[in-house]
Amino acid sequence: MASQIESHRSGAEIVNGDAICRKKSIELLEELGLPKGLLPLEDIEEFGYNRGTGFMWLVQKKKKIEHTFKKIKQTVSYANEVTAFTEKGKLKKITGVKTKELLLWLSVVEVYITDASPDKVTFKTGTGLSDTFDAAAFALGRELRCCYKANVDGFSATDFHRHWLHGHRRCRRRGHAVMFGRLAFLLI
Repeated sequence: MASQIESHRSGAEIVNGDAICRKKSIELLEELGLPKGLLPLEDIEEFGYNRGTGFMWLVQKKKKIEHTFKKIKQTVSYANEVTAFTEKGKLKKITGVKTKELLLWLSVVEVYITDASPDKVTFKTGTGLSDTFDAAAFALGRELRCCYKANVDGFSATDFHRHWLHGHRRCRRRGHAVMFGRLAFLLI
C-alpha cells in the first residue's frame, strides 16, 4: 500500500495531524456525497488526496482499529493505511478496510450510493457479496464526554471539564482515565 501512496503523492493535497486530517477526510466524503462518519479512524497522521487520479489515503498511528456501527450492529476493521479511488458517490478499489461477517473478516473493496436511493449505502466485498444499509447509520456523531480529575481529597467543580469527542478517543489530559458510561474520571 505504501508504494501505491508514493506513486500518487505528486500533485496531491497532503495534510498532517489528527484534527486537520479528520476535517479534510470528512470534507471529501461530503463532497463525494457519502456519509461523513464512514471513516471513523483515530489518531490520523496523514491524509492525502490526488484530485487528478482520484486517489485518497489516510494513515493512522495505530496498526488497526475496530469500530462498531451501533445502528446496524456491524463491526469494521481499519488498517494502519486506508486507500481508495474516488468518484461521485463512490469509493472503489479500497484497501485497509474489512467487515466481520459471522466469523470471517472480508475485505471491503467498494462503497457507493446510487442516485436511485441516496439514503442507502452499499458495501461490496472482494468475494462479490454486497450489503446495503441506511446512510443514517454512518452519520457523523459526536459524544459529550465529561471528565473529572480526582485527587486524594475527591472531586471538586474546578476539576471538571468537558469536550466533544468523535468515536472512542480518550481525554488527552494526563492521568489514568476510568470510563463509566459517558463519564471519564481522570485519576492522578
